[in-house]
Amino acid sequence: MGHWKRAILAGAAMLLAVGAAEAADVKIGFIVKQPEEPWFQDEWKFAQAAAKEKGFTLIEIGAEDGEKVQSAIDNLGAQGAQGFIICTPDVKLGPGIVAKAAANDLKLMTVDDRLVDNSGQPLEDVPHMGISATKIGEAVGQAIVDEMKVRGWEMSEVGAIKVSYDQLPTAVDRVTGATSVLEKAGFPAANIFNAPQAKTDTEAALNAATTVINAHPEIKHWIAVGLNDEAVLGAVRATEGVGIPASNVIGVGIGGAESAINEFKKPAETGFFGTVIISPKRHGYETAANMYDWIADGKEPEKLILTSGQLAKRSDYEAVRKDLGIN
Repeated sequence: MGHWKRAILAGAAMLLAVGAAEAADVKIGFIVKQPEEPWFQDEWKFAQAAAKEKGFTLIEIGAEDGEKVQSAIDNLGAQGAQGFIICTPDVKLGPGIVAKAAANDLKLMTVDDRLVDNSGQPLEDVPHMGISATKIGEAVGQAIVDEMKVRGWEMSEVGAIKVSYDQLPTAVDRVTGATSVLEKAGFPAANIFNAPQAKTDTEAALNAATTVINAHPEIKHWIAVGLNDEAVLGAVRATEGVGIPASNVIGVGIGGAESAINEFKKPAETGFFGTVIISPKRHGYETAANMYDWIADGKEPEKLILTSGQLAKRSDYEAVRKDLGIN
């Protein structure tokens, strides 16, 4: 082999080694507000998967208050990190977090909760990945529309139980997202009946839905939407309580909670048709991978990424959970 060939190979090997060293030198923090919560544990798990895949170091930090957030950012600066992702315990800490990140020369992204400025407006310059309550609601509405078509139901003959909890903006957005899709598909607005629940649990939803069903004995087919799985399960229990068969009910919840999974495991099908599962997979993996690409390649992430969820039914919930990385 000639000297020049050896020189080129040696140069290539050196470049590869430098690339590997650069990846190994990248340190990214992932700060969460409730480190003991399964959601954040899963975000960390998926972020670690990105770290393993791309070869950087992920530093997991729990910070339950503003003081801990400040010291966490200083700590990352002292460790030579180049950036961090944060779900803050208080969105109003926004300007302080931005200033502290800049002081430590750290790139900043937020996840789940979006930072706001002193007047309460979102800090749009900080890249953010969050959950769109409206999109999730729209997924619920679409799932119900599709299943009504499969069953051959006439929308004009169907009643919708809208289990509502208007004190919570997320609940309003989710339910409005669902009903907007129903109405666009031709569902009559007059057939959407409000069932306000006193609390966000199954019992309160059952009581609210029972009142609606009893007021409309002429309706044989019912659909149900609400803030979460518990709200929709309450509505389903209400239909059972007045003797409406499961085949005449389509309820789609949100969350993929244990209560929903237990419903799918029942030997006979119930009116609880499905749930839109919200997954921490993208929120952990994608934010960490995006931060790495930003540090290593200068590829700045999108300023706002809003995620939805994935519909799971009795027939496929195990496969959906596996796909979303939920054990």
